[in-house]
Amino acid sequence: MNIIERINAVTNSAPNSKAYTINGESHSYEELKKRSDAMAFYLVNTAKLKRGTPIVIFGGKQFEMIVSFLGAIKAGHPYIPVDSHTPLARLEQILAVSKPQLIIAVEDLPSDLNVVSKIVSIKELKEIVSSNCVEIPLEQAINKDETFYIIFTSGTTGVPKGVEISHDNLVSFSEWLLNDFDLGTGKNFLDQAPYSFDLSVMNLYPSLLSGGNLVPLDKETTLNFKSLFEKLPGMALDVWVSTPSFADICLMDKAFNEANYPNLQRFLFCGEELTLKTATKLIERFPKAAIYNTYGPTEATVAVTQVLITEEIVNKYARLPIGRVKEDTEIIIVDDQLQPVPTGEIGEMIILGPAVSRGYLENPEKTAESFVLINGQHAYRTGDLGKFEKDLLFYQGRKDFQLKFNGYRIELEDIDHHLEKVSFVQRASVVPKMLNHKVQNLIAYVVAKPHEFEKNNQLTQAIKAELAPLVMDYMIPGRWVYVDQLPLSANGKVDRKALINEVNK
Repeated sequence: MNIIERINAVTNSAPNSKAYTINGESHSYEELKKRSDAMAFYLVNTAKLKRGTPIVIFGGKQFEMIVSFLGAIKAGHPYIPVDSHTPLARLEQILAVSKPQLIIAVEDLPSDLNVVSKIVSIKELKEIVSSNCVEIPLEQAINKDETFYIIFTSGTTGVPKGVEISHDNLVSFSEWLLNDFDLGTGKNFLDQAPYSFDLSVMNLYPSLLSGGNLVPLDKETTLNFKSLFEKLPGMALDVWVSTPSFADICLMDKAFNEANYPNLQRFLFCGEELTLKTATKLIERFPKAAIYNTYGPTEATVAVTQVLITEEIVNKYARLPIGRVKEDTEIIIVDDQLQPVPTGEIGEMIILGPAVSRGYLENPEKTAESFVLINGQHAYRTGDLGKFEKDLLFYQGRKDFQLKFNGYRIELEDIDHHLEKVSFVQRASVVPKMLNHKVQNLIAYVVAKPHEFEKNNQLTQAIKAELAPLVMDYMIPGRWVYVDQLPLSANGKVDRKALINEVNK
């Protein structure tokens, strides 16, 4: 499969069918093709960028985002999606690592961003994509093992890592989605996850490759439950893609059920653990729908396992399986010496196969740490613990202190790193509060510097005000504990495990 060729075939067979519907306004496949062709023409003939250099695309849930994604690919450039809610410091780090020659600003960039790249503003973008132009030859497009997109994830040193996903990585993932999940054609897909979060790939390309219609939810609606519950029923969704946490929010609305969502026949969950509680509620509310639990890291192209969650599975297991490994992929469970453990024993999950990324952009050191050769094959060390029971895989937590919270992958050391930049903080260690094997909250243990605040909540507000511009909002702890000193392990490092045990006892 060639991604662009397949989307072109969908367009040729049904040019007027809906590709993207936002706030009641629909855009057809023909419009998507013409506009992305115009963008590609501009990149090749006017911008004249060197083929293969990455382009940053900054924005939210606008139609121009996917126009720009496809335009970049057609012109031979991988794209880097950056959400418009990204803090300035993180945005600067992403630009420092990726060094893009061009930024497409679908939304205005922060006014205080220091940038040397050429910027295409939304005004210029609309002029570019409205122009008539000739189609760029397919040979120019990203193909085979060339990088298709780069998504930045949290890094232990406070510097985000850019995961490079190739065209063939994406083909491996997309063919599996289309073949194994019975998604059908021409369906309405929920498009809720930010494009900077690789969960969005689970709805974006399966929809475009099957003649589907992406129905996006912007962040403002997602955060306003009243607006969310009012808007969702009118979206006429057939396929639901989200984290379990987002489904939990929607389940708060008693009207979130089969009667009010008669077309909703497929739920696909990824990004964090699907709990028994959430799955049970969904089966009760949507008894005829197929509910899939999936698992995979960004470095293996979104997901590599799936299982249909039935009443039988819910009744059989205290902790839900993450599924069976897709046909072209292998997961082995190993010990600390990377030797396979016996079936049923817990070890680190290693992923091998055509969906595994080549590594991190401009970061050979981190690439060498996480990507290894196993039996002569390129493989990714997930840092996730798992075990097999027959052919079913079960997630058993993190090997280190990286975790998923509301679907977002977070390095606890990343938050510590930024917290210790705050003027009121001497030392800090952030730990997760767990409930039913799922992160419920982030707790910050802080040794504060001398200050003049009378109450701890005043100190907390001051710390959060300094932290907010440095990290994503989902990385800001929800509870704060002030201590004279942090516990230390025998080798003199902060004993995070002791804090985790204290929080979760």
